[in-house]
Amino acid sequence: MSSTKYILALDQGTTSSRAILFDHKGAIKQVSQKEFKQIYPRPGWVEHDANEIWQTQEQVLKECIKNSGEDASSINSIGITNQRETTVIWNRETGKPIHNAIVWQDRRTASYCDELKAAGKAELIQNKTGLVIDAYFSGTKIKWLLDHVEGARELANEGKLAFGTIDSWLVWNLTDGKVHVTDVSNASRTMIYNIRDLKWDEELLELLDIPASVLPEVRSSSEVYGHVSESIISGNTPISGIAGDQQSALFGQMCTSVGMAKSTYGTGCFLMMNTGEEVVTSTNNLLSTIAWQVNGVTHYALEGSVFVGGAVIQWLRDGLGILEKASDSEAIAKEVEDNGGVYFVPALTGLGAPHWDAYARGTILGITRGTNKAHLIRAAIESICYQVNDVVKAMEADTGESLAELRVDGGAVTNDLLLQFQADILRTNVARPTILETTALGAAYLAGLATGFWSSMEEIAGQWGLDKKFDSEMDADKAEAYTKEWDKAV
Repeated sequence: MSSTKYILALDQGTTSSRAILFDHKGAIKQVSQKEFKQIYPRPGWVEHDANEIWQTQEQVLKECIKNSGEDASSINSIGITNQRETTVIWNRETGKPIHNAIVWQDRRTASYCDELKAAGKAELIQNKTGLVIDAYFSGTKIKWLLDHVEGARELANEGKLAFGTIDSWLVWNLTDGKVHVTDVSNASRTMIYNIRDLKWDEELLELLDIPASVLPEVRSSSEVYGHVSESIISGNTPISGIAGDQQSALFGQMCTSVGMAKSTYGTGCFLMMNTGEEVVTSTNNLLSTIAWQVNGVTHYALEGSVFVGGAVIQWLRDGLGILEKASDSEAIAKEVEDNGGVYFVPALTGLGAPHWDAYARGTILGITRGTNKAHLIRAAIESICYQVNDVVKAMEADTGESLAELRVDGGAVTNDLLLQFQADILRTNVARPTILETTALGAAYLAGLATGFWSSMEEIAGQWGLDKKFDSEMDADKAEAYTKEWDKAV
């Protein structure tokens, strides 16, 4: 093994940019984080300033190294994980974005997606990409930018524009514009990448009117893509791992065998189940996606995305003002013994899997004179669990297998009430690992495997440790009664 001691993971998320230094045991040495602005030009539209994303990411990268007391020479390599589907188009010559990034949550292309469905394109797109037609994915966002930004089509046709999801944008900037790549996991979320043939799909590019010249080269999730420019950090550090955030969390949770599943509780909730080397086509409105490609082997996964998970607690804090800090939610919810008959369907940006209703809006049902804020907060916490349960049941139906264990991570899993209720409703074990930063850890593992920092998947699988296991304690009839009420509310 080389003399380097650390892998630096860049975790570029929806609300913040982070850098985390991991040692050889997968333990965290240093973390640096910076939030950036959320831009809402119209209802249902969500944008980010791509320059601000890069600036905050560069800042935390340098800060993380500096605060660790190490110098750049101790870093073996860099792994990148990113908010997926968020779309940036920039000018190859100037390196400047032509417009704000359009975020995965953005719904502006929903009506165009309806047109594609009406034109009978759903089966074609699902067969090739594993995805449902939805404004969530990058393809219709690229089309929107080319159609609506003045002069964009002409520049694209002249080969002067580059499209990327956030990983591509970061690599481009880290390498001073020398490298324009993405990995298979991110490419599989664009709605224009063929997950069976492992290439950009000409028929879909033509359908969405996207010139191939804008696209990045698609590479595996674990290989050296390029080196960080000396103007950013010295030492010619390789960038050697890339995976979209959910796939990276699946890898960080070491769900490397068929049937293993994880749920990340962040802004949204994202469930993934490893389906091995075959594409399992969902008949229950889930997505088939590429998990990763390592050493020439491509692993696939089934995924269900819940659009509003932890964001429902943020909304109670920022929108309604009934919480001072999101972390207070557990203690307040425990002031009441149950939800008092209150059900909260948090369709604040539509409903994701398995409903895929872009036009659904949030609803709170069962409010009486006796309802207080603790009931509302508890109903919000429970709503996260019900949505996850809906996706797990769809996964079990698609694979014909019962889930033995759900590994969990993300910001909200410090909430024991949430995880206990999740185990009760799912009727299965919920396992919280000792390291909750599994998204960044997955990117670190992918980077370190490519450079020999870790010798094999077997070596890193041994690093997964259990913090706490939640077993189902609720009476089965009671759990069923709860989920029936939830189904009615939906």
